Amino acid sequence: MSTRHNFIIAIDGFSSCGKSTLAKALAKKLKFAFIDSGAMYRAVTLYFIRHHIALDDQEAIESALKDIHIDFIPNAAKTEIHLNDEDISEEIRQMYISDKVSEVSAIKTVRTAMVAQQQKLGRRRNIIMDGRDIGTTVFPDADLKIFMTADPKVRAARRYLELTEKGEDVTLEEVVENLANRDRIDSTRAESPLRQAEDAIVLDNSNLTPEQQLLFVEEEYLKVKASRIEA
Repeated sequence: MSTRHNFIIAIDGFSSCGKSTLAKALAKKLKFAFIDSGAMYRAVTLYFIRHHIALDDQEAIESALKDIHIDFIPNAAKTEIHLNDEDISEEIRQMYISDKVSEVSAIKTVRTAMVAQQQKLGRRRNIIMDGRDIGTTVFPDADLKIFMTADPKVRAARRYLELTEKGEDVTLEEVVENLANRDRIDSTRAESPLRQAEDAIVLDNSNLTPEQQLLFVEEEYLKVKASRIEA
C-alpha cells in the first residue's frame, strides 16, 4: 500500500477509447485534478513540427525540450493546455498531430522529460492522469489503475465522428489506418510501451455509455478508498 497521503488514479489504454473523457468526468465528480499526459506529448509534437525538429536529431531534440513549458490551466468550461503560454487545446487534436504523436512519444529523451513533469504534478494533489504508461511507468504505485480498451471498429467510428464534427476533412479509412499505426508504435516501442499493468482493472467500453463507464470506475474508487480506511 502506498505511503502517500494523496490519491492517484491511473487510466491507460489504446487511442480513442475515451480515456480523457472518462478521466475529466471522474475528476469533476471526485474533485480531483485531471492531468492529460497525452496532451503533453501532443504539445511536444506541435512544437517539433513548428520548429522543424527532426526526430533523429538528438541534439536538437534535447535543446528543444529545454524550451518547452506545458501548463494545465483550469477554467469554468474546461482545462486548457498551454504550450509556452499559448492555448493549444484545439490545435493539438488535429489529424496532423495525431499522425506524428506516437513517433514523438516513442523517443526516450521526450518520455524522460514528460514523465518527470508528470510525476512532479502528482506528488501533492489527488490526481487522475490518463495516458499509455501511467500505471506502469509514471505511477506504478497508483492507488487505482484502469486499463481501457474497445473494439477497433468502435474506436475508429468514435474518432471519425469527433474529427468530422470539428470540420476536419478526413475519411474513415484514414482514421482506421491512423489508429492501427498508433497502436503498433505505442505497443512495440522500446521506451515505456503501452501494456496493461498486472494490477490494473480492465474496462472494455465497446458497448458502454459514458455514464456507465463513470459509474464503473467510481465504484472501483470507493472500494479502494474503503480498504484504505479499514487498513
